[in-house]
Amino acid sequence: MAQAMVKFCVCLLLLLAAAAVVAEGAAKKPKKVKCKDKKYPNCYHKDLYCPTSCLRTCVVNCASCKSVCIPPPPPPPSPPPPPPKRRGSPPPLSAPIHPHPPPPYPRPPPPPSPSTKPLPSPPPPPPPPISTTPLPSPPPPASPQSSSTGPKRVMCKNKYYSHCYLMEQYCPIACPDRCEVDCVKCSPVCNCNMPGAVCQDPRFIGGDGITFYFHGEKDRDFCIVSDSNLHINAHFIGKRNQNMKRDFTWVQSLGILFDTHQLFIGAKKTATWDDRLDRLELVFDGEPIFLPNEEGFKWQPEISPRGVSVTMMQNTNSVEIEMEGNFKIKASVVPITEKESRVHNYDITSEDCFAHLDLNFKFYSLSNNVSGVLGQTYGSTYVSRAKLGVPMPILGGEKEFASSHLFATDCAVARFRGRFPSGDDDFSDKFEYSNLSCAGRSDGHGVICKR
Repeated sequence: MAQAMVKFCVCLLLLLAAAAVVAEGAAKKPKKVKCKDKKYPNCYHKDLYCPTSCLRTCVVNCASCKSVCIPPPPPPPSPPPPPPKRRGSPPPLSAPIHPHPPPPYPRPPPPPSPSTKPLPSPPPPPPPPISTTPLPSPPPPASPQSSSTGPKRVMCKNKYYSHCYLMEQYCPIACPDRCEVDCVKCSPVCNCNMPGAVCQDPRFIGGDGITFYFHGEKDRDFCIVSDSNLHINAHFIGKRNQNMKRDFTWVQSLGILFDTHQLFIGAKKTATWDDRLDRLELVFDGEPIFLPNEEGFKWQPEISPRGVSVTMMQNTNSVEIEMEGNFKIKASVVPITEKESRVHNYDITSEDCFAHLDLNFKFYSLSNNVSGVLGQTYGSTYVSRAKLGVPMPILGGEKEFASSHLFATDCAVARFRGRFPSGDDDFSDKFEYSNLSCAGRSDGHGVICKR
């Protein structure tokens, strides 16, 4: 009987020991965890196991798809100190005087006696020590002026050039607020360096990509485009240089005729230039157009014709005029700066900064019969008459292109009839300049464009 009891006890002890070993092994087995965030499909519901350093307490970092230990919770914050007890009565006279701030509600000092001087007040407590490692301050918010003074952001808007479509770029330093993106090269190009440009002392870039100058005469009007349903005259302002045989000239305004409508755009005479003031003047069919100083604002006539619009390209001094299916003109009012006057010997005074127009034209429906200083360069058989290979190739023909006034169609090469050509007339191909590469000359004179 005693032997049976001993054997039973031994078996019971062995069973208990085995249970303890099994429990210990189960405790050491790593816990299985899964990522439950569907935003990470590569890791979602993938079986992972806790690391050896935290076999039972871990979570999944779905971004790295790894199990990580849960950090221990931070210690509870220490309770705030009890508020100071308010003293019911002032301290006894025998209490020592401390050089610390007075109690919250000090009693006013007694008035000084005539025979004694008032004691100086205790010095203020020393300021708290300043840390030698200051905390980094957040960056200041960008001011609205900084964005307006920086270069303009432009994008290619032609979907056929997918490598460049809607890619944001910045205008070059030479033209920080007047440029477009060459979608082929995917790079910004100044408006005055593109075909159809008329800028500065008038420098033209023709539809054939050739750069030339046409100086005309000051205070005269010249036909720059004439076709069956589009006629554009330009009024030249200028200043005589006594050392030259010609005037310095600039385009001050345009008279545009299409269908039965007239559109005027001009630069107002200005003594001292200020970018914040708008110096544009617009008139459509005899009615002035008043535009707010608001970039992106679009004006359209209330009644007719459809497709005519004027859009503010900046808050001041820059607009885009479009007649759908016929033409688009970008016009900006610019002054002659002191630097330009000094470099080119313009001798501009403070009485007049000769504000003028920098222009860029696009045409949609020109015929092969088109003429004018600029218009003729869009003809398919046109050959440039300017002398190429010189620093300033000049095109003559002032008598040929002269008009009696801004809206006259009496120049020798006039083609205007107030309607589009009939089926018998020849149309020139619609000019697309994606295959034209334009850049400034290495000697600084003019622009070269190549197909």
